[in-house]
Amino acid sequence: MTTTNDRPTLPDAETGPAAQTHSTTLAGMPVAVQEFDLAITGMTCASCSSRIERKLSKLEGVEAVVNLATEKATVRLTGDMTLDRVLETVRGTGYGASLIEEAEGSGAADPMTDDVAPADVLKQRAIVSAVLAVPVVVIAMVPGIHLTGGPWIQLLLTTPIVAWAAWPFHRAAAITARHLSSTMDTLVSLGVLAAYGWSTVAVLTGTAVSGMSGMTDAEQSGGRHLYFETAAVVTTFLLIGRWLEARAKRSGKAAMETLMHLGAKEVTLLRPTSEGGTSEERVGIEALAVGNRFVVRPGEKIATDGVVLEGTSAVDTSLVTGESVPVDVGTGDEVTGGTINTSGRLIVSATRVGRDTTLAGIARLVEKAQTGKAEVQRLADRISAVFVPVVLVLAALTFVGWWVGTGDPARALSVGIAVLIIACPCSLGLATPTALLVGTGRGAQLGVLIKGAQVLENTRRVDTIVFDKTGTVTTGVATLTEIVPAGRLTKDAALRAAAAVESGSEHPIARAIVEAARARGLDVPAITAFTNLPGSGATATVKDTVVTVGRADLFDEVPTEIATAAPQGTTVWLGWQGRARARLTVADEVRPTSAAAVGALSRAGLTAYLLTGDHERAAHAVAEQVGIGAGHVLADVRPEDKHETIKRLQSEGRVVAMVGDGVNDAAALAQADLGMAMGSGTDVAAESADIVLMRSELTAVVDAIGLSRRTLEIVKQNLAWAFGYNSAAIPLAMAGLLNPMIAGGAMAMSSVLVVSNSLRLRRYGR
Repeated sequence: MTTTNDRPTLPDAETGPAAQTHSTTLAGMPVAVQEFDLAITGMTCASCSSRIERKLSKLEGVEAVVNLATEKATVRLTGDMTLDRVLETVRGTGYGASLIEEAEGSGAADPMTDDVAPADVLKQRAIVSAVLAVPVVVIAMVPGIHLTGGPWIQLLLTTPIVAWAAWPFHRAAAITARHLSSTMDTLVSLGVLAAYGWSTVAVLTGTAVSGMSGMTDAEQSGGRHLYFETAAVVTTFLLIGRWLEARAKRSGKAAMETLMHLGAKEVTLLRPTSEGGTSEERVGIEALAVGNRFVVRPGEKIATDGVVLEGTSAVDTSLVTGESVPVDVGTGDEVTGGTINTSGRLIVSATRVGRDTTLAGIARLVEKAQTGKAEVQRLADRISAVFVPVVLVLAALTFVGWWVGTGDPARALSVGIAVLIIACPCSLGLATPTALLVGTGRGAQLGVLIKGAQVLENTRRVDTIVFDKTGTVTTGVATLTEIVPAGRLTKDAALRAAAAVESGSEHPIARAIVEAARARGLDVPAITAFTNLPGSGATATVKDTVVTVGRADLFDEVPTEIATAAPQGTTVWLGWQGRARARLTVADEVRPTSAAAVGALSRAGLTAYLLTGDHERAAHAVAEQVGIGAGHVLADVRPEDKHETIKRLQSEGRVVAMVGDGVNDAAALAQADLGMAMGSGTDVAAESADIVLMRSELTAVVDAIGLSRRTLEIVKQNLAWAFGYNSAAIPLAMAGLLNPMIAGGAMAMSSVLVVSNSLRLRRYGR
C-alpha cells in the first residue's frame, strides 16, 4: 500500500508577479528585459482589451496581453522602452492603468472602481430601470389607456433611466468617441439618446402623441410620436446582460483568490527551549520559514511543502494531485502544502513557503492560462464595429441631403432621426442577453451553469474532450469492490476477519473495509494486540488467532487463485499462519452514467481522453469501462502535466474541452478552450471553468454542450434578424418612407421577435 508522493515541478517564483520588483524610480528608467503586471480599469467589453493590446503592440519593444476577466495586463519590455511610456499609452487610450503592487500597496480596493460598475451596482441599475420602465411601456403601448399628462409622466419616469441607469453606456461611448472609435456602447448610447431626445422635444413643444393613448386620428396626424418606452426597454435589457457579464468576470477573478486561501491559515511550530527540549507554538502561516519544524495532527491541513522528520500517516492528496486513495508517508517522504493528514501525527521540516509552494505554483498556472486564452468578442460588438460608424455617416448624409433637396430643415431633421431610430440597437442589443438569460435559466433547471455569452462559441468548435478521472468519471469515494477468498473460506467470513483487524486502524482503506462489513450487517469480532505495520498493513489477534491484513509480501504463501491484484484500485490480502486466505480490493467506482455519456459525446464527434493522477493500471481499467481508447489514457499525471497536455492537444489544432473537479484540474480548466467543472468538486475548479455541472453524472456534460450549442444558434438567429432588419429598414428611412412613429413600431416588433425566438430555449431537453 506504499506510494510515492513526488512534488510536481512548477514555474519558478520569478516567473510570476513576484518578478515585478520595480519601484517608482524603476518606473521611469529604461529596462533591458522586464515583465510587469498592470491593473487596467475602464474596460467594458472584449473590444476594449483588444484596443489596449493593439495600442501597446505598436510601441517598439513592448509585448502585451490584456485579460478582460482579471482586468490585468501582462507587459514585457525590452530595449529602451520605459514603464512610464506604457502607462501613459494606456491612459491616453482612455483607460486607467497602474502597477499591481502600487494598487495593493496604496490600499486600493477592487480594480473595478467607478470606471467599470461592479456586478452589484449594475444589478441596482437594472432593477431601478425595470421598475420605472414598466409603467412607461404600459402607458405607451397598452390600447385604451389615456392619462391626463401621460407624455409628462413618461418623461418623468424615463429621465432617471436615461440619465442614471444608462450612464455606463454613455460614459463608455464618450471615452471611445474621444479616440475616434466605437463599440456596442456607442450604439446603445446613440439609440437611447435619440429616442429620448426626440420624445423630450415633442413633450416640451406640446406636439407629443403618446402611442396608443386613445387620441383621435386628427390629433395624432399633427403630433409627434413618443419613444420613451424604446429608451427605457433598451436600457433595462442591456443592463441585465451587462450584469450577467460582470458576474462571470467576478467569478473568474475569485478562482485565484480561492486557490490562495486553500492552504492552512495557522501552523504549530516546534521551538527549541533553553533546557534543550522543544515547545509547541501556534502561529499564523505567514510566520513560517524554510527550515522550520512544525507539527501536523490527524485531520489538519499540512501547512506548506516539506519533508517528514518523524511519524507515519496516510495523507489525502486528492485536492492537489487527484490521487483517489490517500498515500502513506513516513520519515524522509515529501509532503505538499494544502493536503490533509488523515491519521498519524507528523513532524515536518518546511522546504518551501509562500510563493514557492506547489499550491502557489498551481495558482500561477491558472493565472497564466487565463491570461493566454484568447478573449472572444461578443458577436454584436463585432457587428457594431462597422455598423455604428456607417449608421452615423448615413444619418448625417440623409439630414444634409434632405435639407439641400427640400430646403426644409425640420423635414430633414425628422428623416435623419428616423434613420437613427430605425438603427437603434434594440433587437441587436437584445439578441445576446435574452438568449443567454433563457438559455442559462434552462441550464440551471438541467444542472448546467453557463457563465457567460463568450462560452457559447467555444462549444460549437470543440472536437476533443478531456476527462479527469477521480470525482469526475468515478465517484471519488473509496469503497470495497471485490472479495476473492481462497479454498473454502466464505466472502462474509473473510470480510468479518479483515474488518476486525482494520477496526484498529484509521487508514482510509481500513475504514472502507470496516464500512463494507457494517453495510452488510456483519458482526465484527473484538481484537487484541493490534499492531500497525506502516506502509505494509496491520495485524491483530482475533479469537486467539493472529490475523494479518496488508501487502502480499507479508505472507509466506499466496495461493495462485488470489495472487494477482485487481486491475483497478488498491488490493490487500488477508491471512494467518503465514498463508494468505483472501484478497480484498478497495477502489474508486465508476459513475453509472459515465459510459453512456462518453458514448453520446463520441457520437457527437468528440474524441475523449482520460487524464488522472492515479496509477496506470487503475486508469486503463476505468477507461475500458467507459469506452475510452487505451491510446487516449495518461496516468500518473501531475497538475502541470494536465495543463501541458491541454496545450499540446491545442497545438495539434484541436479545440479542447476539459472536465474536472479538483484543484489539480484548475490550471487545465483555465487553459482549455472550454472548461467544465463538476459542482460536487472544489470551489476553485468551478470558478476556473466556463461551465459548472451541478449534477455529478457525466450526462450533464452532454446536456451542457447540447444546450450551449443550441443557445449559440439562437443568438446567431437573433443577430441575423436584427442586422438584416436594420439593413433593410435603413434605406427605407433614408428615402423618407418611414416616419419616426412607424420606425419605432417596426423596431418594437423586431424586439418582440428576438425575445420570442430566445424563449424557445425553455423547451430544450423536453
